[in-house]
Parts: sequence; C-alpha cells; structure tokens
Amino acid sequence: MPGPLHHAAPSPWQALLLAVLLGAFVTLAGCEKAPPERAGTGFAGLGESTAGFVQADADTPLRFPEDHGAHPDTRIEWWYLTANLEDEAGEPMGLQWTLFRQALVPPAERPAPTPWAADQLWMGHMAVSRGERHAVAERFARSHSAAPSRGNTSQAGAEASPFRAWLDDWELASAVTEAAGDTFEHLTLTAFEGEGEARLGYRLTLTAEGPLVRHGDNGFSQKAADGQGSHYYSQPFYRVEGEVTLAGETHRVSGRGWLDREWSSQLLSPDQAGWDWFSLHLDDGRRLMAFRLRGGGADDGDYRSGSWIAPDGTTRPLGPQALTMTPLATSPVAGREVPTRWRLAVPGEGLELVVEAPHAERWMTTTVPYWEGEVVARDPRSGERLGGGYLEMTGY
Repeated sequence: MPGPLHHAAPSPWQALLLAVLLGAFVTLAGCEKAPPERAGTGFAGLGESTAGFVQADADTPLRFPEDHGAHPDTRIEWWYLTANLEDEAGEPMGLQWTLFRQALVPPAERPAPTPWAADQLWMGHMAVSRGERHAVAERFARSHSAAPSRGNTSQAGAEASPFRAWLDDWELASAVTEAAGDTFEHLTLTAFEGEGEARLGYRLTLTAEGPLVRHGDNGFSQKAADGQGSHYYSQPFYRVEGEVTLAGETHRVSGRGWLDREWSSQLLSPDQAGWDWFSLHLDDGRRLMAFRLRGGGADDGDYRSGSWIAPDGTTRPLGPQALTMTPLATSPVAGREVPTRWRLAVPGEGLELVVEAPHAERWMTTTVPYWEGEVVARDPRSGERLGGGYLEMTGY
C-alpha cells in the first residue's frame, strides 16, 4: 500500500507560507483530482507563455560546474535522483529525491530582496519503496535569487561550486573541493522525515563511475516538433552506498543511481498532455534514457526522444524515428489506469525490451501528483532479465 504523506508540523507563519506556496504550485501543476487543463497551456501549465524569462535553445552550450547550480532567470528547474538498490538481505529497494525550483516572475519584475520578498519557490520530494510499501514526503520553501545563500542563510537553494542543493536539512552536496574537479563526481545525500515508526529517509554516498551525459543536441533536449525544449544532462553512472530508513527500520544498501538536471522556461508545447520517461541501466553496462510526450509530435502524434549511452559514456541521441515506446498493459492506481508494462525498442541498436513495474502502487501523493517507481527490463522472447531502472509518468 502507498505510504502516508509526511510533513513536519508547521508553525502558524509556516502554515500561511505553505498556503501561498500550495496556491502557486497548484496553479503550476493542478491538484490530486487532476482537473482539466486550461486550453493552450499543456500539461500542468508547462506550455504557458513565458515572456520575459530566459529561453532554452541549442545555441547556448552547457558549462560545468556552473550549470550544476540554479538558473533563476528560467522558469522551471530540477535536480532529480533515482536509485535502484538492494539491502543487506538482497531485497530490492528504490528511492527518489528531487528538488524543484520555480521562478515566480521574470527577471525584470523581481522585487527588491528583503526578508519577506521572494521570487523563487522550491519544492522537495522524497520517496522510498520496498515491496508493496511506498512512503513519500514533501517540503516547500521560498528564496530570493539576489539574497546571499551561503552559510544556510536561505531556506532552499542550489550552488554550483562546491555543488550544494538543499531545502532545510534535505541536502545533496559535493564531496569534491578542488576548484578544477568534477563536483558531481562524489556526492552525499541526506534527507529524513518523521519519527519512530514513521521515520523515512537516507544517508548516502554517490560515486560517479562514468562521465556526464548531454542529451539531445549537445545538451538541448527538444520536447516537441515545433522546437521548444530544455537544457538537459545526466550523471547516469553513480554507484550508491549507505543507509535507507523506511517505517523506522534502517537498512544498509548499495546499488546504482541516476541524476537528471533540467531547466527550461517552456518545457512543453500547449497541446502536450503529459509524459512517460524511462532511465534504464542494462546489465551489460549500456544505458537508455527515453521519453514520450503525449502530443506535440508530427501529424498530431506523440513526440519521442532519448539517448543511447555506451558503457564508456559515448552517447547517441535518439530522435522520434529511432525509438518506439508502446504501452502493453495498465494497472489501476489511485483511481486511474496507468500503463505499467511497456515495449521499448531501439532498432538501430538491435534492442527490444519489455519493461514492467514489479509493483504498481508507486503513486506520488504529493501536491503535484504523478507515478514514479522501479521497473525491470526483460528480453521479450525469453523473459531473461536484462536490466532495471525507473519510470516516471505524468498527466494520468
């Protein structure tokens, strides 16, 4: 059964702030009942007009370590980690940690920085899965892009060098201090919520065993046939070790992780209803990122894109014609029918997979609701396991 939604008990002023934040995020992303989208705004309003914000484009190259930090002149951004783990008994576990940023106003309309002024909203999601259990936590914060952030003076933020992204005491931080080092090479993640039998969280180390991967056109990921998109890169080569706590019990874990970085001002086109996104670690060392945006493709079809990643990190972008993604079966989840069994194929690589969620109840019962959970990839003929990973689905 899905776990409860955990929140720290708010003070009266925090409750007032939370109400403001919830209103803003509900405006952005709808609510649990998933009301009909406003015409011309796309899924969760991510196709709305973004006049005044910096737009993502293929002419802007990625820069490291600068791009590990926040991009407050764009409207939306996230740092998104998923991991497939095993505990000391060999039991599979899955986890997610995400920090979302949303700019409230374009750069030219920002208020002057004061203790109460904010132009950025932050939302953190945490989830741990083991068998039928799926526990979720959520937090909110605000900041001003011009306010100093070092020394914990901001409730939430993201800095590039040394890398650190945080919301209260939830923190993803670099263990690399050398100015010329890859600050994503060694990360630590700490996030906990609740007490006693409701305790949830993790303390982990992430060690990169391969390079950063730029998706799309050298880091510009097109999201529709009309050309708009995002800046998008990943670190899909993490070895993860540490401790995970679920239902008050702590387990030693190890496994593989995948960190996504993405920012944009108009992620979707106005007629796109949501997306289905896969990150897969194949057992032979290859990796596959693939997504399907429902709508926005040629001839009113879906838009598909992905990256085929060799064991050494060499990456080949996959356009709409190089990738097929076909739902094979659905499961009832949170009052919806959600596709939890898929066929994925990359004909140019001779790859065909059946990808299935072992446990369908992975609904994120957060203010912005979606499905996120572990999947297993198998050979469609023999049924042999070929790998595993994560699947995210929105708009259902």
